[in-house]
Amino acid sequence: MTFFGSDITFWIAFSAGFLSFFSPCVLPLIPSYITYITGLSFGQLQDAHPARKVRLTVLIHSVTFVLGFSAVFIGMGALAGVASSTFQSVMKDGLIWLQRAGGVLIFLFGVHMSGLFHFGVLLGDKRIHLHSKPSGLVGTFLVGVAFAAGWTPCIGPILGAILAMAAGTSGSAGKSMFLLGSYAAGLGIPFIVSGLLFHGFLDFFKRFRAHIRKMEFFTGLLLMVVGILLFFGLFNTMSTILYQWLPQGG
Repeated sequence: MTFFGSDITFWIAFSAGFLSFFSPCVLPLIPSYITYITGLSFGQLQDAHPARKVRLTVLIHSVTFVLGFSAVFIGMGALAGVASSTFQSVMKDGLIWLQRAGGVLIFLFGVHMSGLFHFGVLLGDKRIHLHSKPSGLVGTFLVGVAFAAGWTPCIGPILGAILAMAAGTSGSAGKSMFLLGSYAAGLGIPFIVSGLLFHGFLDFFKRFRAHIRKMEFFTGLLLMVVGILLFFGLFNTMSTILYQWLPQGG
């Protein structure tokens, strides 16, 4: 397996997770999620200089929440890798056909995300709602699992694109799990930072929310490019170019 630094698919997965965080159905809900999982009041969180105990509570619960949805995403990556390996073992040139099918699917996801054309099947909101959070860190972990299991109009196409990329490029459960782990990291890291810097996050959100639609359009264009690269099998070429640009040790 090509190491992380020179494999462009991992960077794409991480970037997709990062862009998912800024999607219209995730970013506006961050304050609600943080207050929900921590049990802290909005006033405690928005203090410019929160107490050490408040910061520790936010950190522990945020990390646990991220671990919850990461476990689901990585499990989905394992299934995509197993399906890819099985398909290759029963069909000659199976990976090529998976790449082409995945490329078409990702391109269509991109068209949907960009707003150029909406596919009705992707518009249904199927989020799982927990009306009462189970207590403790176990409850926070379960909220993360529920978050990952929900299929929303925004995060669903991006996650589906990464799963399609994992099935079309990995050929193994290990690399697929790593790809989905990269996606989870891209989504989870800004969530943790937003919790720890909640006061600054609120100021940022007030300025940024007018540009959410532009970010969504950019995400759609990125997915369309990824779909084209996957369809024509250009990821290896791109990874080779990236490797040549990276500083070499020794």
